[in-house]
Amino acid sequence: MKPILIINKPHSVLTEGLEAHGIPFETDYTSSYDSIVSKLGDYDGIIIRSRISLDAHLLKHAHHIKFIAREGVGLDHIDTDYCARYGIPVLISPEGSKDTVGEHAIGMLLNLMNHLTRCSQQVKSDLWLREENRAYELKGKTVGIIGYGNMGQSFAKKISGFDVKTLAYDKYKSDYSDQYAEAVTLEDLKTRADIISVHIPLDKENQYFINESFFESLAKPVFFVNTARGLIVEIAALVHAIKKGKVLGAALDVLEYEDSSFDNLMNLEALRTENEAYRYLVESESVLLSPHIAGWSFESKYKHGAVLLKKILTLLEI
Repeated sequence: MKPILIINKPHSVLTEGLEAHGIPFETDYTSSYDSIVSKLGDYDGIIIRSRISLDAHLLKHAHHIKFIAREGVGLDHIDTDYCARYGIPVLISPEGSKDTVGEHAIGMLLNLMNHLTRCSQQVKSDLWLREENRAYELKGKTVGIIGYGNMGQSFAKKISGFDVKTLAYDKYKSDYSDQYAEAVTLEDLKTRADIISVHIPLDKENQYFINESFFESLAKPVFFVNTARGLIVEIAALVHAIKKGKVLGAALDVLEYEDSSFDNLMNLEALRTENEAYRYLVESESVLLSPHIAGWSFESKYKHGAVLLKKILTLLEI
């Protein structure tokens, strides 16, 4: 067996597990895309998070590839059409971060509805403003979840303890109502929801799935949460909806302005000086932001490694 190439540093549970089962591997956490391409013919598998894109050009050089293992959820860095065409299995580990994503989404929502960041900043600046910071309760609200996979289901289960009514829409599923959410059409969700949380993958169909038309079709003002992918939500449309009162507040862990690795924002200086929508986000008290860390807990790092190890061993029949 040729070795597996690991491109992003995983939790040691994965590398130690490979060693324990006699599976050879090499690590390369720094080489460029072109350097990776030049040596891919020497490996039977790739383990990656998001450092580079596994596009068709790169995969054509992976002559012996038996699988790709992606630490995390999204497949937007991998040419899945190419993999399907040539029978290359793609393993992912959404189970690893479903709990931390669910908790993060609820944490952002509670912060937003209770003005906690604003309150903290005000008190630290010697401002003691009570009426100005009157909050909204979750109890009695209707929560709409778009995407009912691992993340959406985790969010639904966790938020159920707040005495809310939960609706779920997932275009990839049927008959998915459960004890935590009622399956509904997208139109029904947009009519009934007080809160909307997005948990769908990014693909060609879902880019800007949340756009001006989406916000205009909401029946009532909502609190809006996105912990999925930045390019699912058109920020200019979201800002417009906030200004019009269609969105009462937005909690965003992801932005359409992220680079391909998710580790930085693209053209930050231009965003600050030229992009009015971005400037509104960072200046508005109605917007809460975090740097793509909803799935980024100490526990999820371990669980991603453990889940991928199990799936790799199963695939290799070890």
